Amino acid sequence: MKRNLKLTIRYDGTRYYGWEHQPTEPMTIQGKLEEVIRRMLELPEGEIPQVIAAGRTDAGVHARAMIANCHADTERTEEEILSYLNRYLPDDIAVDRVQFASPRFHARYNATGKTYCYRIWVGPKKPVFERKYLTFSEERPDVASMQRAVPYLTGTNDYRSFCSNPKMKKSTVRTVDRIEIAEQGSIISFTFHGNGFLQNMVRILVGTLLEVGFHRMTPERVGEILALKDRKAAGPTAPPQGLCLMEIDY
Repeated sequence: MKRNLKLTIRYDGTRYYGWEHQPTEPMTIQGKLEEVIRRMLELPEGEIPQVIAAGRTDAGVHARAMIANCHADTERTEEEILSYLNRYLPDDIAVDRVQFASPRFHARYNATGKTYCYRIWVGPKKPVFERKYLTFSEERPDVASMQRAVPYLTGTNDYRSFCSNPKMKKSTVRTVDRIEIAEQGSIISFTFHGNGFLQNMVRILVGTLLEVGFHRMTPERVGEILALKDRKAAGPTAPPQGLCLMEIDY
């Protein structure tokens, strides 16, 4: 029976070259999932079931609730599929839920919003046991200054200055309706919610906000960078390990 499987997936992206298939990199989240599903469906090698994700996380980036879908001819129940996938997936990838979705459900096209969180550990001592999930900074950024820059970055804007793909031909207009910067002990977290994000966009936004936090840039300069539509004007791309996809809206 042909089913459209809706998968809720979490993964530690440390050792993977991102979500999407890469011609020269065998270690991708998509590749691992598709291989296990291929074996579950008893398909011949080379006949790969396509797993479509709501987004494409970069190399080294994590996810707590990535949503994906895959059309599969199977008589297994949702529980049996869930059990099989978690039995054979590597320890750093887990499927939290399997649902039979409508045939027209598409994980990417039906998504209406995404939430990302970027976390930084600040202090003289490195976060040894959480080093794979935090970015380390000995210097403490000025959170109040970064918060003053937030209004310049929210709303519906052309975020070309915050996109790492210089050959981007599609629209770079996105809506970012929420950016929250919170400080709790040694951890500073940046939470972003929007209808979509460009390649490396969240990490470039964080890198630019940190330039403000370290007083190498004024909050007002962020608005000017947005208007310039020039990647070279923005701050550096923050390292990948601090970023995690938290939730997808439908």
